[in-house]
Amino acid sequence: MKIQKLREFLDAKAAYYNHPDFIANDPICIPHRFSVLQDIEISGLFAAILAWGNRTSIINKCTELLKMMDNAPYDYIRHHQAKDRMKLFSFCHRTFNGLDLLYFVEFLQHYYTNVTSLEFAFSAHITPEDDNVEKALIGFRKVFFALEHPERTGKHIATPAKNSACKRLNMYLRWMVRQDENGVDFGLWQHISPSQLVCPMDVHVSRVAARLGLIPEAKADWKTAAALTHQLKKLDPDDPARYDFALFGLGVIEKYV
Repeated sequence: MKIQKLREFLDAKAAYYNHPDFIANDPICIPHRFSVLQDIEISGLFAAILAWGNRTSIINKCTELLKMMDNAPYDYIRHHQAKDRMKLFSFCHRTFNGLDLLYFVEFLQHYYTNVTSLEFAFSAHITPEDDNVEKALIGFRKVFFALEHPERTGKHIATPAKNSACKRLNMYLRWMVRQDENGVDFGLWQHISPSQLVCPMDVHVSRVAARLGLIPEAKADWKTAAALTHQLKKLDPDDPARYDFALFGLGVIEKYV
């Protein structure tokens, strides 16, 4: 597909899915329940990390988790006592269990005691000259696991240093960084540019991208995600991640593979 036709095709698909109607059936509906920055950051992080499998199941599990936090995640994180965490121990979604959740909550409480926004755990490691968020993701993982933590929990925060596609974290960054008039993404973070975002890459997106000739083969790793984003920047250098809406919609909803 020639570049102009490809741009027109993906622009149309991105516009179709980047719409308020998209919110209700996607995990992004979880942070959309809140208006305070920190509530959005915390609920969004959990929604992204738990984004495995069926979207309805993901939303239900996130709803269950938020109920455990009295539907006030920032207040819970800041003011709960260590003994209060034990009610979280029964939580489980796929391989993410109560032990993992206890560490996430411990880290977040420690972090928000000292810093006002989770943005800085990412943005502190990146400069405007960086092509993408690779350093931000690597740095975030180091910050996140600076406390003593269960070894098993490490698998829930991916890193480009291990050639992971980092799909969930890239999706989370898209939510927090991108902003347009459509109101799906939040655009609350100001120290990372939309042009630095990497398109969230999973098996569905990689298959669609390969079919469209954007990548040579359907692989879901960091190298391929970065290569896909490089190609998407030829279509929109300022906001390549908006094409995530198109590639996701084509792969998951339209089965365009």
